[in-house]
Amino acid sequence: MVIIAFSANLMDKLNAIIKKELEAGANISIINLIDHLVSHASDIHASDIHIDPTEKNLRIRFRIDGVLEDMHPLPKDIHSEIISRIKVLSGLRTDEHHAAQDGRFRSIISDLGSVDVRVSIVPTYHGENVVLRLLSDNAEHFTLETLGFSEEDRNKILRAIKKTSGMILVTGPTGSGKTTTLYTLIKMLNSKEISIVTIEDPIEYAVENVEQIQVNARTGLTFANGLRSILRQDPNIIMVGEIRDTDTAGIAVNAALTGHLLLTTLHTNDVGATLPRLLDMKIEPFLVSSTVAIVIGQRLVRKVCEKCKTEKTLNEEEYVRLLENISEKTFGENRKFWEGKGCNSCNGTGYKSRLVINEVLVADEEIRVAILRKASASEIKQIAIKNGMTTMLQDGLRKAAAGQTSIAEVLRVTHE
Repeated sequence: MVIIAFSANLMDKLNAIIKKELEAGANISIINLIDHLVSHASDIHASDIHIDPTEKNLRIRFRIDGVLEDMHPLPKDIHSEIISRIKVLSGLRTDEHHAAQDGRFRSIISDLGSVDVRVSIVPTYHGENVVLRLLSDNAEHFTLETLGFSEEDRNKILRAIKKTSGMILVTGPTGSGKTTTLYTLIKMLNSKEISIVTIEDPIEYAVENVEQIQVNARTGLTFANGLRSILRQDPNIIMVGEIRDTDTAGIAVNAALTGHLLLTTLHTNDVGATLPRLLDMKIEPFLVSSTVAIVIGQRLVRKVCEKCKTEKTLNEEEYVRLLENISEKTFGENRKFWEGKGCNSCNGTGYKSRLVINEVLVADEEIRVAILRKASASEIKQIAIKNGMTTMLQDGLRKAAAGQTSIAEVLRVTHE
C-alpha cells in the first residue's frame, strides 16, 4: 500500500490544478477535473468528496480523518456537466434530476492502483448534491491491533469469534468504523472449511471467498428477506450489515440460536443500551440472553501527528476543568498527555489518521440474568464495568496518555 503524506503542499497542488482547469474557460475538461478530485482525495486519504451547490458556486469539501476541509470552489455554470459526468461513470440516469440516485464506479489512479467510489446524488434547493465515498482496499490490511483494540479487548473478541453460534454486535453512530471492524473480523474468520455469507447495504469491500449480497429494496431484497434466503444457503457464519427493524432482528436472533455465528451492527450510544434496544425491537429476553455473546461499542478518534507531537502537562486549572466532564476515578492521577502542534505533514491540524476507542461487553452469566429481568441500560453497563470492562472513555484516556490521541479528541467523540 502506497502511503502519501497529507500536507499543505498537496492541498495547494490540487487548488492550483483546479484553477488551471478553470482558466481554460470554455475548453475546461470536466473529465480531467473529476479525475483530479478523486486522485487527490485518494492521495490525502480523504474518505469523502462533497460537491455542494450553493446560490453562487459549487462548494468542494474533502472529509479527512472525519473532519470536512474546504477546497477551492467551482463555478456554478459547470454544475450540470459535473453531475452528468459522475452519472455516466456510475451508470445512473442522466435525465433524472428530481430523485435520489445511488451508484458506484472504479477510478484508476497512477501509482496508487484502483479505487472504488460510491456515489450518492440527491436533489436540493440549489441543484443536485453529490457525495463521493472513496472505498480503498485499506480494510484488507487492518487487524484488531492496528485498528486500536487493546490486548485485553482483542482476547475477549477472539474468544467470541471462536464460537460456532451466537451474536457479535458492533455498535456506535454513523462513521464510527463499525463496518471496518466487521470486515476485519470476517477476514479473520475466512477459511476454506467454512461458508460465510453477508447481506449489506451497500457492499463496501469485496472479500474473496465470501458470498456477498447487496440489499435491493426495488426487487424486495431487504435485510429481512435476504436473511431468510441466506439461511437456506447452508452458511456457517452470517454478516448482516445492520439491524434496522424488528423483522430483521427477530430473524437474526433465531439464526444465531440455531447454530450460526452472526455478526451485525446496531445504532446505540454505548454497549449498555444495546441489549435493551433488542428488547425494544420485540425480541424476547430469553432469546437475547441466549444468543448475544459480545457487544463492541466504538468511536473513531484522530491520532496525534507523529511529526509534530509534543508532551503536554496539565496545569491545575486545566485539571479542574477536565474533572467537570470526567470523574477523578476515571481520569486517574496522570497529568502528562500529548498534542500536535501542526506541521506540513498534518496540514497544520496536529492530527493524522484515526484509530478506534472502544468498550467490549462480554455477556457473562450476571449480564444474562440482568437481561432476563429487563435491567436498564445503565445497570447492565455497571455490571459489565464491575466485571472488568474498560469503558470507551477510559480506553480513550489510556490512548491519550500513551500519545496516540489527545484528551480534546477523546472528549469530542465521547461527550456528544
